[in-house]
Amino acid sequence: MYLSIIIPTYNEETNIQRLIEYIQSSIHNNNYEIIVVDAGSLDNTLIIASALKVKAFLSPIKGRSGQMNYGVAQAKGDVLYFVHADSLPPKSFYSDIEKAIQENYNCGSFRFQFDSKKFMLKINAFFTRFNYLFFRGGDQTIFVTLSLWEQVGPYKEEMLIMEDYDFLERIWKIGKFKLIPKTTIVSSRKYDTNSWLTVQLANLKVVKMYRKGASQKEMIATYKNLLNYRENAF
Repeated sequence: MYLSIIIPTYNEETNIQRLIEYIQSSIHNNNYEIIVVDAGSLDNTLIIASALKVKAFLSPIKGRSGQMNYGVAQAKGDVLYFVHADSLPPKSFYSDIEKAIQENYNCGSFRFQFDSKKFMLKINAFFTRFNYLFFRGGDQTIFVTLSLWEQVGPYKEEMLIMEDYDFLERIWKIGKFKLIPKTTIVSSRKYDTNSWLTVQLANLKVVKMYRKGASQKEMIATYKNLLNYRENAF
């Protein structure tokens, strides 16, 4: 297995070095590549990534979907692994994914837990042990074989919100999905400026809008209106 690890970034200078060095220290072979695809950060994200001797590109398309597709276009792996810049997969992620592939799974993800000890966030994390689509998300990290990627098609570049869920829906329908019972550590920064209940209600509202066919503009406006979210998130 050759693993292409694709990391979309935008103003992630506080996270990108930690993630790259963590990945590099976790894999003990040369059968992988790290591809950072930046959306035109106003900070030093791309400079830091380039200095760490990984593949680092400025995406011609701003938006996580376009960035991840551009990363795939640069990739040479037979397995693609999408990782958010503020997430840390388990140290054994390479061997875990390899084992899943050997067992004939062609896509999957991990559970997650937040980098916080807040009780309500532990409740969120608890439910990710159940293998239902509703409990899956891009921050848990997603792996998919190149052959399955070619069957389901790329991320939809017109989507700036719910793009991970849309992609998960598509691989879920025709792929063999493996929920690996280990934990990705996810940033809780969204909860620094919003209450737990506010975030849950906002997420539920946007999911309902998505299922009813709401436009990207409507969903983004709703999300921004309901949450105090970090600047330039979309």
